Amino acid sequence: MHMKLELVPIPVADVERARAFYADQLGWVVDHNTKVGDSVHMIQLTPPGSACSILISRGLPGIDDMQAGSQRAIHLVVADVAKAREWVISRGIEVSAITDHGRGVKDAHFRDPDGNTWVLQEMAWRTPEFTE
Repeated sequence: MHMKLELVPIPVADVERARAFYADQLGWVVDHNTKVGDSVHMIQLTPPGSACSILISRGLPGIDDMQAGSQRAIHLVVADVAKAREWVISRGIEVSAITDHGRGVKDAHFRDPDGNTWVLQEMAWRTPEFTE
């Protein structure tokens, strides 16, 4: 049985501030920005090259129960962590130093304005799958 992970909810305190971070600062594609009345607001964004998107929202049962900033270590796999790190830094975002875990695995970390954390991960054996 095949299963594809295609949408991950990211709990945020302010949907528009989060949209500005992910879309304007990080350059992620806004797939849709939908408001239903005054109580529901959903924005789906996709990192360049990804088959999985994120959802930032307010007014959705279950997701609203998640504490803003509580998602941890969501991995963005990249071809070259040093280049990806420099690119994120160039967008005005603080990124940790690169950690080399050996066996071709390296990573660096950053967080969104709410404190949700992201990992830029390089795995040398997967590099041919990626384009810059």
